[in-house]
Amino acid sequence: MIGDVVKGHVGAWVGSLAGPGPRFAALGVVLVVVGNCWPVFLGFRGGKGVATGLGAFLRVAPVAVLPAAVVWLALLASFRFVSLASLSAALGLPLAVLALGYPLPLVGAAAVVALIVAARHRDNIARLLSGTENRLGGGGPPTAGMRVEARR
Repeated sequence: MIGDVVKGHVGAWVGSLAGPGPRFAALGVVLVVVGNCWPVFLGFRGGKGVATGLGAFLRVAPVAVLPAAVVWLALLASFRFVSLASLSAALGLPLAVLALGYPLPLVGAAAVVALIVAARHRDNIARLLSGTENRLGGGGPPTAGMRVEARR
């Protein structure tokens, strides 16, 4: 995981060296996440982009990572679903980038990364909806306390 965070940070840094303004940094962010998710040398089978995106946004929009991290920690502590916490943090990041006044190319990069993360989590989303997603640390059925049953 630490390697992916560092990879994201370096990718965003290299993007920012490619040219002036936030457009190049934003492009570096998107490209490093795409490279993590679909690596050429691993047959286009890679990660889900969360840790790499974290590292990239720590470089280009560090203050916006703070609310996303709070969401991630709160959801993980409450429900113990890493996938739910990661998805929520990733989907909230573009809002944080926008609300904190970062340049629009970085808002766009955050939105693209959020969409990539969501797409890479499609199996997790299906398991969350069906009540079969595993919890961090195990213990009890995967959806204990999560399922809402209809009353007749």
